[in-house]
Amino acid sequence: MDSETFSLLRETVRRFVEERLIPNEDRVETEDAVPAEIIQAMRELGLFGLSVPEAYGGLGLTMSEEAEVIYELGRTSFAYRSVIGTTVGIGSQGIVMDGTEAQRTEWLPRLVTGEMMASFALTEPGAGSDAAAVQTSATKEGDFYRINGTKRYITNAPRAGMFTVMARSEPDVQGAAGISAFILPADTPGISFGKNDKKMGQKGTITCDVIFDDVMVPARNIIGGVPGRGFKTAMKVLDRGRIHMSALATGMSHRLLEEQVRYAVERKQFGQAIGAFQLIQGMIADSRVDAYASRLMVTDVARRFDAGEKVSADVAATKYFTTEAVGRVADRAVQIHGGAGYMAEYKVERFYRDVRLLRIYEGTSQIQQTIIAKALLRESGLNC
Repeated sequence: MDSETFSLLRETVRRFVEERLIPNEDRVETEDAVPAEIIQAMRELGLFGLSVPEAYGGLGLTMSEEAEVIYELGRTSFAYRSVIGTTVGIGSQGIVMDGTEAQRTEWLPRLVTGEMMASFALTEPGAGSDAAAVQTSATKEGDFYRINGTKRYITNAPRAGMFTVMARSEPDVQGAAGISAFILPADTPGISFGKNDKKMGQKGTITCDVIFDDVMVPARNIIGGVPGRGFKTAMKVLDRGRIHMSALATGMSHRLLEEQVRYAVERKQFGQAIGAFQLIQGMIADSRVDAYASRLMVTDVARRFDAGEKVSADVAATKYFTTEAVGRVADRAVQIHGGAGYMAEYKVERFYRDVRLLRIYEGTSQIQQTIIAKALLRESGLNC
């Protein structure tokens, strides 16, 4: 996308956030759902097709451009971004990166319009951070595979029109090499859902278990057409997804900083605005540093990702820093608000709960630490 067109898109998304999304935050929190008319507006803006190439009807944004858009969406309730998140990211990107041309042609045009949402089914009751431990089975029967197993905490599962499902198709191959990625239409017989999860925060987002009971899927629906490459596809997708998540965390850091400053100006104690007190200023300054450093890290790693550099370790560093940083910024926001910060009337209480999840999904902070350290140690000759 040329720079002028992208600037218009980014400004349009910014206005959409300010004029439609932020004013409806309380409604999303109360109803625990994103209003249907807002989801339709997101379709009309083309937000479901951000990362899909133009050849298939998408906007074809680079990682740097996508990060800028997600930064804007990060400045409001997480539920809005969650509506498009799995389609833009892990739900569609496996097909974009590793799918056959027939798979791209069949599925991507339907995803970019928002007519169909995608969901990514990887996590299981016994396989979270260790994705290679997937136990959901895919047993080959002629030109089909029979899938059995349960996936856990699957975002947008009840909304999805298709799933990218990670299943063990090669029973004699241990670890990651035995896993395949399947495109599975959501209306396939044998798919059922658990009850929607009740979460600490992020009202309006939907997660639940997905149960596969003798679900038959054609062999041609293996992404890329070759069994045993699903784990590699997942790892490719996660690099982009972690940059996306880092941009989201950065947007929320800036929103929380705005809330801190606004309250510090408005709230009076001892006859003056609390922003005049140096210890309050210290917390605001620390939050600005965290938000600013996060923005720079996202910008840098996204640019290098687009350039084709090997950036997995720095992606992990960015995801680790930005999601931990937003937790610190949220904590300071509550502290600056004092007792009011603990009350649901003020949005910092809500955001404090919401941002906690960012340190867990798309790889926990501890997984990111492991990726960073192992990359450095391997460079120094240690096999770990």
